[in-house]
Amino acid sequence: MRAEHDTVAETVRVEGTRILATLIRTLGDVGLAEDAVQEATIAALGAWPVTGVPPRPRAWLTVTARRKAIDILRRERVRADKERLADLTREDVPPDHVVADDLLRLIFTCCHPSLSPPTRVALALRTLCGLSPAQIASVLLTTEAATAKRLTRARQKIAVARIPYRVPPSAELPARLPAVCGVVHSLYTTGHADHDVDMCAEAVRLAELLHELLPDQPMPAAVLALLLLTDARRPARIEAGEVVTLDRQDRTRWDTCAIGRGIELLNDSLRRTSGQADAYQLQAAIAAEHARAARYEDTDWAEIVRLYDLLVSVAPSEAAALGRAVAVAEASGAAAGLALAEHVPPNPRVHAVRAELLARERRYEEAAEALTAALAGQATEPEREYRLRRREEFLALARGCAHEP
Repeated sequence: MRAEHDTVAETVRVEGTRILATLIRTLGDVGLAEDAVQEATIAALGAWPVTGVPPRPRAWLTVTARRKAIDILRRERVRADKERLADLTREDVPPDHVVADDLLRLIFTCCHPSLSPPTRVALALRTLCGLSPAQIASVLLTTEAATAKRLTRARQKIAVARIPYRVPPSAELPARLPAVCGVVHSLYTTGHADHDVDMCAEAVRLAELLHELLPDQPMPAAVLALLLLTDARRPARIEAGEVVTLDRQDRTRWDTCAIGRGIELLNDSLRRTSGQADAYQLQAAIAAEHARAARYEDTDWAEIVRLYDLLVSVAPSEAAALGRAVAVAEASGAAAGLALAEHVPPNPRVHAVRAELLARERRYEEAAEALTAALAGQATEPEREYRLRRREEFLALARGCAHEP
C-alpha cells in the first residue's frame, strides 16, 4: 500500500508541475494557481489509491485543478474576467506544445535575474519540483517559516515588479540561460546533504526537462551531461553508511548507460559551440575523464589538470581551485597539490582534502588537526563517519612515527 501511495504521489507531483505552468498563464496569479493545484493534488491522493490512477492522469488533474481554481475565485470573491472563466471551465487538456511553452515560461519566471539566487532555488523547488515549504527548508538549511516568507515575498515581487511570465526573446536567451542552469546545478549540489527528498534525482529531472524544452541550446545539454556523468557514480559512493572515495569505488556499479549518454550530450554541446567550452562543458569534460577510466590508476590526470586550468580561467571559484589542487596532487605529487590547497579559503571540504595530502607527506599529526577542523563544519553523516575514522587512523600513525628511532 505504501509503494502504491508513493507511485500516486510521484505521478501527481510530476504532472502537477505541467498543470501549474498552464494554470499560472490562465490565472495570472502564481499563488492562486498553486492553491488550485494543491487542492487537486489532495483530491487525487484521496481518490486514486482507491480507484486506481486514471488512464490520463494529467487530464484528470487538469480538469480538477481548473474546478478548484473556480471554487477559490468564488470563495475569495475574486472577480474573474469572462475569458479567464471560460478557460477554467474547459474540459480539454492543452496540447503538449502548449504545455512545453508554459513550462518554459514558468522556468524563466522562477529563475529571473532580479530574484536572488536562494529565492530562485526556493521557487524552483516549490513550483517545478512540487516540494513543500518544510522540505525546501531542509534543503536550504533554514526554517519552514522563513521559507514560507521567502516564497510569499517572491510571489509579491513577481507581481509588483511585473516580472514577465514569458520565454525570453532569442536575443536575450544567452544572458538568461546561465541563471536557469545555475539553479538546476545548485539543486544537484545540495543533493549530497541529508534530505528526505532525493535532490540529485530532482536536479537530473529538471535538467532533462530543460534540455527537452531547449534541445538546440548547448548550455542545458552540458548541464544535463555533467549531472548524468556525476550521478552515474552515485551508486558506488556510499557503502555501509560511509563514504567511499573515488580511488576505492567499485566501478562496476557505475551506471554505464548514464555515462554513455552524458558523453554523447557533452560532445553535441561542444559541437554547437565550436569547441569553445563554458564552465559546465569543462566540468562535464572532467567528469567524463573520470568515467572513461576503467581503473583509478588509468585516470588521465594530466588531461584533468589541463581542463581544470581552463575552468579556473573561464569561471574561477573555490571549488574549481580545490579540484585543481587535487588533480595536481595526483599528477605531480602531494606536495604540489598541498601548496595549491593552502591558497584556497578554508572550509570543511578544503580541510578534508588538506588532511589527505598531509597524510601522504607523512605529516600525520597535522592531517589529524585538519580533519578536526573539517569535523567542526557541516557534513552528511557518511562524510562525518569517514572523517572520524580517518582522523583516528592518522592519530595512530602519528603515535607510531613518534616511537620510531
